[in-house]
Amino acid sequence: MGAQWKAKGKELAANAKGKLFGRLAKDIMIAARAGADPAGNSRLRLVLEQARKVSMPKETLERAIKKGAGLTGEAVHFEHVMYEGFAPHRVAVMVECLTDNVNRTAPEMRVLFRKGQIGTSGSVSWDFDHVGMIEAEPATAGADAEVAAIEAGAQDFEPGEDGGPALFLTDPTDLDLVSRALPAHGFTVVSAKLGYKPKNPIDPASLSAADLEEVEAFLAAIDGNDDVQNVYVGLAG
Repeated sequence: MGAQWKAKGKELAANAKGKLFGRLAKDIMIAARAGADPAGNSRLRLVLEQARKVSMPKETLERAIKKGAGLTGEAVHFEHVMYEGFAPHRVAVMVECLTDNVNRTAPEMRVLFRKGQIGTSGSVSWDFDHVGMIEAEPATAGADAEVAAIEAGAQDFEPGEDGGPALFLTDPTDLDLVSRALPAHGFTVVSAKLGYKPKNPIDPASLSAADLEEVEAFLAAIDGNDDVQNVYVGLAG
């Protein structure tokens, strides 16, 4: 949960795929500004790999590339905005938004943060590391995440739970390099992007069940906003 909070619950899961495609389409459009050819655009290549792994429709994917690269004649203007603050019980939160209208997003964030506390720029980010985050799953029996991390040049790793993907952490400038190297060491990349990892995460066990439920309800409301791309939270686990 510390690396990136992920929405839970049946109600959220029901709309998860459509929301995921929408977020990926935005990422593709932003990446495609630097060129529509993934061979010469590492950021676009990484996002496309992620989109294909979640079975994003080819038509949707190609349309996003063309719009981002300016090949459709449509102007695409997304602004990257970070909001910082605290969820209930002083849990640090960083909210990454891609919006076509900051004047809409800003008041919506202020309303969503009412049950917590919205902060100024830098009020929370000092307690997070800006890192490359690569989720990768074992492609071969016996694949060792620790060995793969060392050989591929990752700074650190977190083993996957119950056979799930491991999380490899890199310097932001090494994200593409490590992503390319991992398959040679027995791991298939599921997703790769830049993100924020808390330096001093709170142990969820230190919160009561009621308090933790309150934090998760706050995070679910934030995550449900259409302009939100990622939510990074100072919780361990």
